[in-house]
Amino acid sequence: MDIGLLSDQFTVRRLDAQDADLIFELSRKNELFYKYHPPFVTKESILDDLRALPPEKGYEDKYYVGFFAGETLVALMDLILAYPAPETALIGLFMMDAGYQGKGIASAIIGDVCRCLKRLGFQKVRLGVDKGNPQSFAFWSKNQFQVVGEETYIHMERIL
Repeated sequence: MDIGLLSDQFTVRRLDAQDADLIFELSRKNELFYKYHPPFVTKESILDDLRALPPEKGYEDKYYVGFFAGETLVALMDLILAYPAPETALIGLFMMDAGYQGKGIASAIIGDVCRCLKRLGFQKVRLGVDKGNPQSFAFWSKNQFQVVGEETYIHMERIL
């Protein structure tokens, strides 16, 4: 996949261990997220996330990417293709820099990502929302994701 196609507005590139400080700075400002999704972020947890894969998936389907305005990391996303089914893409994490929130930028990024995935032949995008997190649930609902199940997380999908 050409990750540059994930955004019409931002430069997109893969993030790796060398970006841990940058990821940490963006993440640590999102205190509400960690209120519902403990423990609070550490550089070690970031390195774990960079390597984390769902069962039976390989790194060729994992895109831990950053959305940049110049040198500024505006948002990050952990995207797994063809999971949990071949026609589905999974957003394992999406987080915005706190200074960019509330301006419609996150919704624009999600719209771009969904259009890109649809062009690639995916039919759904799936994610999990922490139970009790009203900000996350409202954001994903506003972006046309619907509840499809509830276990530890509220599972939501958007049909492309």
